[in-house]
Amino acid sequence: MSQAVVTGAMLRCSFGLAPAPFNVLPTARVFVCGRPVAAMMDNVPLAGIPPFGMCSCPANPAVAAATAAALGVLTPMPCMPVCPAPWAPPKPNVLIGGKPAIDAGAKLMCAYGGVIQIVSPGQVQVTL
Repeated sequence: MSQAVVTGAMLRCSFGLAPAPFNVLPTARVFVCGRPVAAMMDNVPLAGIPPFGMCSCPANPAVAAATAAALGVLTPMPCMPVCPAPWAPPKPNVLIGGKPAIDAGAKLMCAYGGVIQIVSPGQVQVTL
């Protein structure tokens, strides 16, 4: 059984220094545990996908420039995610505002080469 991903989920980038919380905008008006649920198109940087501290990916132009200035020594620079594609794989049988939902196994690719993963879905299922 998979868990829905909601606002407050913790995300991690493979080239980022620190994890960061996911912010799902409540436009679809679908909530779990009182928090908006994420869909595959919730991939907007800064509005939903936060920076991950410092980026160490050589494909990032800022990192490449800083590394060149440091004579080839890898020099991390502030993270600014660029996510042109949606989250994958979606859950096509669960729609959030007409778009497929995502679960904790979904991944998002950064244009600079990083893979953004969900560390914690942001909600816990409690059985009484």
